[in-house]
Amino acid sequence: MKVPNHLGLIPDGNRRWAVQNGLPAWMGHRYGAKKMEEFLEWCLELNVPQISVYTLSMENFRNRSRKEIEELFKLFKQYVIKLQTEKFSLIEKYEVRVRFIGDFKRLPPDLIRLMEKLMVKTAKFNKKVFNILVVYGSHFELLEVFKKLAEKVVKSGRIEIRPKDIEKNLLIPTPVDLVIRTGGYSRLSNFLLWQAAYAEIYVTKTLWPDFTKEELIKAIEWFNSVQRKFGR
Repeated sequence: MKVPNHLGLIPDGNRRWAVQNGLPAWMGHRYGAKKMEEFLEWCLELNVPQISVYTLSMENFRNRSRKEIEELFKLFKQYVIKLQTEKFSLIEKYEVRVRFIGDFKRLPPDLIRLMEKLMVKTAKFNKKVFNILVVYGSHFELLEVFKKLAEKVVKSGRIEIRPKDIEKNLLIPTPVDLVIRTGGYSRLSNFLLWQAAYAEIYVTKTLWPDFTKEELIKAIEWFNSVQRKFGR
């Protein structure tokens, strides 16, 4: 079974799962975080080279209640600490470089310090990459790219922007091969729009906390059955 070189994940359904199980909506994220630990391990066991996970979108950050965002940040902090301590042996075993992608200005300073510490700690690894997208949106990413390119245009006086110039300045430059979205909705929700231009999209009705390794394998098997054409 050939695994995708770059696997994207939109883990949807935490809140719906919590409500179905008689819990406050924000509690679903706790169960979702536990599932994320398992998912990372499954992907590493299957030898997926690069994984990009949508943990908090820019739109979620703007539109969710303050209570939910505060709980998410607490949970995120716990998860980052766990990756540096309990889960670090896994990171070390597979030589995983951990990268956080998003608008850091909107994050609590203590969380940013923890994230930067983990990125420095894993910078020496290059066999696998784990991108964690937090307060991220493709519109934000592309806007930042265009700002950089505009500065270069002003300095050079040459008005020429090519696709490779954009790709070179993306926060994640590698194209996504497969996007898995849980929760049943068939949309990208502003997730790596440039990188996922020719990605195959696997949608499952399974809510994220109920996602299993068997379903991950099923998604990759489906990916293997698709004839990829890239516009040809």
